[in-house]
Amino acid sequence: MRKRRGKRHAKERVKMSCELMVVCAVQLGENLCLYFAELECDAFSKEKTLHRFLRNVNSQVLVVQPDLNMAAFEDVTDQEMKSGSGMNFCMHCYKTTTPSAGMPVAFSVQVEDKSYYMCCEEEHGKMIVRFREGEVPKDIPGESNIIFFKKTFTSYSSKAFKFEYSLERGMFLAFEEEDSLRKLILKKLPREDEVDETTKITLTCLNERYNL
Repeated sequence: MRKRRGKRHAKERVKMSCELMVVCAVQLGENLCLYFAELECDAFSKEKTLHRFLRNVNSQVLVVQPDLNMAAFEDVTDQEMKSGSGMNFCMHCYKTTTPSAGMPVAFSVQVEDKSYYMCCEEEHGKMIVRFREGEVPKDIPGESNIIFFKKTFTSYSSKAFKFEYSLERGMFLAFEEEDSLRKLILKKLPREDEVDETTKITLTCLNERYNL
């Protein structure tokens, strides 16, 4: 297998055996969006950006409130959707060197005059979804905590999708009910082909319920 070298950000090279792989976590700009440069890895290059609303199985819309550090699926009015603040997502589609995993995508959303990107972070031993201020990069030379693999929800449900976290197989975007809210979470499924309605996400444009 041909080897690719990631960007080196250390002055000295670490000696290693052929079984080991050097991984270097690299900070992008001044935010906390990470990619991991390594000897053999995925590489992502942005191909296109689509504007979409994310709906759950109840047709509720995902709304991000950075000031409250919260993202949840809510019932919203058409007028609220027209404003788009915190809910009209940019879905950034990437080309990849390993397309078999699914289409790599990243999400960002505008709230007032600021842009926030979706990422996954570990907190108190648990993986959670966060929205950090900043822009998603055009090119990602290695694995990243902002990349999700877009997959068809089921073979007979081509209009709905599930999004698998790229750094942990079987971990999907989902929602859980908490204090009457349906909060956005990462959920581990025992099997990739398991049908779990909480991971079902439909992508729609303004004034439409389903996107063909």
